[in-house]
Amino acid sequence: MVRTVPSRANEEIALYIRTYYSLLRSSREVQIKSLIEAHTRIGSALHVAADEPTPDMAAFIYTILRLPACLEQVRLVIMGQSEQVFAKHGYPDVESWQRVGAPARRRRAFFDGRDTLAVYIASRSDIDDIIPILTAYQIERGKLRQLLDQPPVVQWLSQRQGSALQAEDLEQLAQWTGIPVDDLDRLRRIWQGNMAGRLLAIAQDRHSLAVRLLAGSLADYKRATNRWWQHVEDSLPEVAFANRPIYFISSNTHSMANLLSGYALQREAELVSFIESQGSADLQTEYQDILQQNVPSSRENFLYYTQKKYETVHPQARASRLAHEQQAGIRRVPSQHVFDIEVQVVSLNQLRPAWLDPRLRRPGIEALSGSEALIVNIDFPLGMAAYQVLSEIVRNVAEFRGVYMMGKAATLNGRIGDVMIASVVHDEQSLNTYLFNNCFTADDVAPHLVYGTVMDNQKAITALGTFLQNEEYMAVFYQEGYTVMEMEAGPYLSSIYEMIRPQRFPRDEVVNLYGAPFPIGVLHYASDTPFSKGKNLGSQNLSYFGMDPTYATMIAILRHILADEIRHVGV
Repeated sequence: MVRTVPSRANEEIALYIRTYYSLLRSSREVQIKSLIEAHTRIGSALHVAADEPTPDMAAFIYTILRLPACLEQVRLVIMGQSEQVFAKHGYPDVESWQRVGAPARRRRAFFDGRDTLAVYIASRSDIDDIIPILTAYQIERGKLRQLLDQPPVVQWLSQRQGSALQAEDLEQLAQWTGIPVDDLDRLRRIWQGNMAGRLLAIAQDRHSLAVRLLAGSLADYKRATNRWWQHVEDSLPEVAFANRPIYFISSNTHSMANLLSGYALQREAELVSFIESQGSADLQTEYQDILQQNVPSSRENFLYYTQKKYETVHPQARASRLAHEQQAGIRRVPSQHVFDIEVQVVSLNQLRPAWLDPRLRRPGIEALSGSEALIVNIDFPLGMAAYQVLSEIVRNVAEFRGVYMMGKAATLNGRIGDVMIASVVHDEQSLNTYLFNNCFTADDVAPHLVYGTVMDNQKAITALGTFLQNEEYMAVFYQEGYTVMEMEAGPYLSSIYEMIRPQRFPRDEVVNLYGAPFPIGVLHYASDTPFSKGKNLGSQNLSYFGMDPTYATMIAILRHILADEIRHVGV
């Protein structure tokens, strides 16, 4: 079979990867500044102005959304797979440190309150994510410091610490620094009332980061993954995973539970009252437009979004929602002591048909009361962690009735919010090109997608890391018809190969997965358009309208599962 796939990442990217892995083999910490030259040389599509003296604000915003706020105080970042790994290397109590997180990246991390950040990693893909993000942050922070370290600016920022900056303040900053007001406004929305203090810290401190990898063997990752699944089984002793068929989903922790439990829909009056009393003018207008059918937005999606906002203001409401979910057969198992991947387990025979989102109700749904099947939904992991997690679950369950993946991707031919359905995936981890029958078509998603376009029969590439692509790299793939760039499908397909073949997945081959004994469904929605010169979720935010593709894809997955299980129960 002739294989017309592009070659691996260009030499600059390969050299960058080799550079940081060789440095991380050291038993001592590695200075991030030693990676700056290799980082700037690759011309990353997410860091288009890395080698220019002016700040690349899209890249800087991208990094701060994916790093804990305490990073300004951090000197050393240590990476390990479990608390035992940290303890073995002289950090015996990292989980007693302050738990910290980032707005746009799920990763267990703990700050010692002084200068050290402990980060849990699930696979080498986490390294390929963390190192370039830290390097990009250090580069752009250094540029900002040069602009801000002026006596008038420092004095001005000192006077405004603890106060929210106003529009006229941003205009003044723009005049001093040359940074566009729009970019400064995005920083203000992220840092809110702490923007002056954060900028002052940048101006007054050179801040040099270092990193240390405590353990990096495949055995370390496998042990951590095994412990993660053991925690799931220990948390749900009443669930006999080894004796019940499984529908596996990789998605997020909110969309499936919202659709199956109907919690927000039953509390519409309470949520509407919240919108009217505490919601923004935009939310109030949107709800009225939905009721009056002035906009095509989904009422159900709007209520799910509002529920999330409501719990931000009233965190005690979360306990009521979780209790309601348990009544609908939905159990949650948060990650503990290892990487941050929550698991949701749904007993299909405990679903309440009357509670389901109306878009899921279909003839024969009552028959599910006789089902023995489970849905196992995991908060989608990054890169090779997907392979390890699915492979671990496979070793501990009896039967798979489907594997479904829903996640974010970059699109080279669409717009943010579009949905892409691929039936060919080139995996940069294994260098394999996987061919498979995607159980979804555009017709499965389009009826539930309001604002975007559905494109099926696409070709996807599973990339090594978010910063590890440049325009040349993407252009080569684009010429070969690869228009979707994501980070999980390839490793999942490698695990599926081992589920249906008597050997480990190969390397650098065309792999035919047609004829798999269960459905394979892969859906991605566009969150980035990398050909737009730095326009990504660092410079834009899906916000409320990001609900549209998220729920359209999850509805398609759940409708497929429910229909399939109704057929099984009827057999």
